[in-house]
Order: sequence, then C-alpha cells, then structure tokens
Amino acid sequence: MPKLSVNINKIATLRNSRGQNIPDLLVFAKIILDAGAQGITVHPREDERHITKQDVFQLKDFLKNYNKGATFPREFNIEGEPSSRFLDLVLATKPDQVTLVPVTPGEITSDHGFSFQDSQEKSTLQSMLKEFRKAKIRTSLFMDTTVSLYKTVKEIGADRIELYTGPFAHAFDSSPKQGEIIFREFRKAALEANELGLGINAGHDLDSENLKVFSSLPHLAEVSIGHRLVTEALLIGMPKTVVKYLRILSKET
Repeated sequence: MPKLSVNINKIATLRNSRGQNIPDLLVFAKIILDAGAQGITVHPREDERHITKQDVFQLKDFLKNYNKGATFPREFNIEGEPSSRFLDLVLATKPDQVTLVPVTPGEITSDHGFSFQDSQEKSTLQSMLKEFRKAKIRTSLFMDTTVSLYKTVKEIGADRIELYTGPFAHAFDSSPKQGEIIFREFRKAALEANELGLGINAGHDLDSENLKVFSSLPHLAEVSIGHRLVTEALLIGMPKTVVKYLRILSKET
C-alpha cells in the first residue's frame, strides 16, 4: 500500500493570514497522524508565505516525540529548491526524506519537474544529494513523465523521483476518461523508473476522486497530498478525510 504523507502548507497559510498561531500546525499534525497518515510534508519557501523555518524545527521535535516507542514511526518530508538556504535547513533538521523541487520566482505553486537543461543546476543537485546521502536522508527529485531524464536522476544520486501529477489531475478534472488516458504516461514512467532502481513518489492536485485511478500506479511508494485534501477536510473534518484517503490507497471500498 502506498503511504500517505499530508502536506500541511495550506494550514500554515490560513494561520499566517492572521499573524497568530491559529490554527496550530502541531495540533493538526497530531490529528493527521492519529488518523493514520504515515507522514507530514512541508515546503518551506524562502518568502515563508506558509511554512516558516521555525515551523520546520518545531515539527521535527514534534515528530521525534510522537515516534517514541512507535512500531511504525511516522516520517517527515521536507520539499524545497536546490539552494544553500534549503541545504542548511535540511542538514540542521535531518528529516526522513528531502524532495528537491525546481522553483520559479513568483510562482503560486510548483508546476513542473527538473529538466536538467541548466548544467549548473545539475551540478548543484548532485552536490546536494551527496550531502543528504552523507546525512542518511532519503532523497527524491520532482520530475515530469519524461523518462529519458531518469537515467540522469539515477546518475546524480537520487533515491526516488516524485512524479508531478498536475497534468493527470487537470485532465481528470475535465473528464475521468481523459485522466485515464494521461495516466498511461505515468504508468510508463513508473515502470521505467523502477527498472532503473528508483523509488516512486507522487503528488500535486491528487484528491479522493482521481486517487482512485492513480493509486494503481505500479511501484508507487508514497503520495504527498495537501491542497485538495485540506479543502475536503473543511467539509467533512480532517480525521474522516485522512481515513478516506487511506482507504482509497489500500483499495478498501
């Protein structure tokens, strides 16, 4: 069964809109994990428009305490751009997994994977992945379904790819049939990545409808879901929403 890591950026966005600590990220992290999610994901951007540096340290301490004596420890996944700022933050907090994501200045959200067209970027990624490996942190690169790039992912030292599922989700929004057609590209990508020895994560605009299709992706290890899961939680509550997504991932009816 693929693991569910819940991205809590949107909860931080709501908190930051009032400049106080309501809603409390740690309270919601506990609710999410108590409901059965296997991890927490955050993307601390440089402008701190949602997750702050302080949040990252507090969540790390929270998860350390939450996992004391746990048979199946919950994971902490940090996403971010390949920069010295992000490198220092990850090495200081040592999450279970780090997901490197290409960031375009001014973007609302991540909307593409790495292309390796910039030789300097490739060199930076390789150097950072080496540092994370030394720190025993599992690594993942945010990627599209361009399978020709996966050999490079492997060569520069990443453990996994995280498939950018925006194109699938947006096609599914138009019609489930169209989504299933686009899903074939993701299936092909997953099979190729697995052949190369890469683990497979996925995330972006997945929800309780399109996940019924996407959860059948071969070799899928983990999904990271935030915006649409939190939106659904506003309607039915966070615990019910997390349980609903876990049932879909486990193929329960």
